[in-house]
Parts: sequence; structure tokens; C-alpha cells
Amino acid sequence: MAEAGGDGVIRRKIAAQKAILAEGGPGADRGWRLALARAARDKLALPLEVQSLALDRRSLAELLELPPDRALIAVLQGPADGLGLLVLSPPVLAAMIEVQTLGKVGSGALAARRPTRTDAAMVAEMLDAALENLEILLAQEADLIWAGGFRYASFLDDPRPLGLLLEDVGYRVLTAEVSLGLGARSGTVLLVLPAEGRGVQPVAQIPQAETEAHSGPAFAQALAEQVEEAGCVLDAVLSRVSLPLNRVLDLKVGELVTLSRAGIDRISFEGLDGRALAEGKLGQHRGMRAIRLSPAEPPTQARAFSAQITAQMPVVQGEPLRQSA
Repeated sequence: MAEAGGDGVIRRKIAAQKAILAEGGPGADRGWRLALARAARDKLALPLEVQSLALDRRSLAELLELPPDRALIAVLQGPADGLGLLVLSPPVLAAMIEVQTLGKVGSGALAARRPTRTDAAMVAEMLDAALENLEILLAQEADLIWAGGFRYASFLDDPRPLGLLLEDVGYRVLTAEVSLGLGARSGTVLLVLPAEGRGVQPVAQIPQAETEAHSGPAFAQALAEQVEEAGCVLDAVLSRVSLPLNRVLDLKVGELVTLSRAGIDRISFEGLDGRALAEGKLGQHRGMRAIRLSPAEPPTQARAFSAQITAQMPVVQGEPLRQSA
């Protein structure tokens, strides 16, 4: 009886895991957020931030009510002749056109107009880049079956033909509320794809040889992401003062230490190794404290000699004795 009960628990866990794989996890949610931002940055030099994202299932009848008025409706073609949609609300389309024609995102009122074929041509490359990025990010995710393989095919300026164009099946709808141009405009991006996956199965992760794992574009991209997210610590040094060890040990909270050479017009920025990387001057910008940076001057002979002496000082708790402000 105990073995039969245990077998039943295992079977239920396996069935639950299969259901999760069939439905797809949160991969498409995370992937679409990043894919949109990267495509806007790489193809349009446009800052795009996904403020919220939701994944729903809709019928064809419900789908016809989703596109906003005067939105650009990009028709997507995918595996097994499947059709999907990528819908840009008027503020999103306007920001993408403005950044290409004016060099920046405007903040004025939008003109009430329907999108044109020229508008579609100007954003088609960015849309394809976003869909391609999504595929790459979902290479090992179950969501690749329904979210992969789609590309821009044509556009519509009116949602009424969708009832005849699309199949009467269930659809998955990714609704992203986005901010563009550092908040200059905001709007909605809808990604609509058939709910039943017709694409390829995700590629299983296969262990690679060490030489292969540490080479190629995938490793370079992963390394770049790790480096960009790493923290960088700089010490802002106003002045330095040398004190005898017994004086340092006698210092108390609230006691003042005179900094004879301190000045707000010459602040040194140093790395963890004590090397000067830049110099700055304290001031303000738009009512906030700010520092104007300039390249660090090459060390003088006196500074070089001081650094040599400091490196030869006795070590206390693993660090040379020095005090910075």
C-alpha cells in the first residue's frame, strides 16, 4: 500500500510538470519585456521601458475589440502558416516615427490620423528585431512553441478585416504598457499569437566541452551582461593626513581632524587599488549637488615617492595604515 501511494504521488507530480511545460512558464513574459527594449535601443536608439506586462487568452471575437483606435496593426506570419498580430498604439507609433525623423521623441499632442504604409515600413525592422530577440531568449523555454518563428508580413490601419483574416481559434495576448523617450510618451504594445503552438520544440541544454562553452557569441553576450551589472566602487578623496599610530588609536567619535589641503575645487577619485582615475570640482546642477569630472593628472615625482613609501608601510589588519576623507 505504501508503494502504491508513493507511486501515485510521483505520477501526479509528473503530470503537473507536463502541464506546466505544455502551457509554458513565465519565459515569454520576461523575454518579451527584454526583447522590446533591446530592439528599440538597437534599431531606433530609442529608450523603451516596459512598465507592466500581462499575458491573457482571448477568443477571436474578443480579439477584435482589443486594438486601440488608429493603431498600427502589423500582421505576423509564423510556422504552419499561422498568423499573429503586433499592435502599436498611436503614442508608441508616434515616438518611433519621431525619433527617426526628428531625432527625438516629441511631447506635444498627437495628430488624429491613421497609420500609413510608410509608417509600417519605418517600424518593420524594429518589430522583426523584437520578435527575433524573443526567439533567442526562449531558445530553451517551452513558450518557444507558440511564441517563436513569427515575422512581419503586412499591416492594417483598421481592425475590421481581422475577423476574416485570422483563424477562429484561441489566442495568447501579451499586453505591454511601455514608456518611450524617458517618459516623453507612453502607450500600449499588443503581441497576439495563436495559443496552440505550431513552432519548433525548445532546444534541450546539452553540456558542451569547456573550449566550446567559453567561446562564441553566446559567451560574449553573457559576459557583457555580467560586466555591465557589476558594481564599481570609487573613493572621493578630499585630502590625506598622516598621523602616528598612537594618535589614530586615541581617536574618538566626534573628534575633528584638520585637513590642511582639502578643497572643493580638487577632489580625487580613486579605485580600490588607490590609483587616481579622475579629478573633479564640487558644484551644483539643477539644484542638486554635482561634481564636474576631468582626467586625472599624471602623478608628480613627490606623489609617486609617497605612493612607494605607503606600499612599504607595515600592514594592520591586512591594509596599509592611512586615513582618507
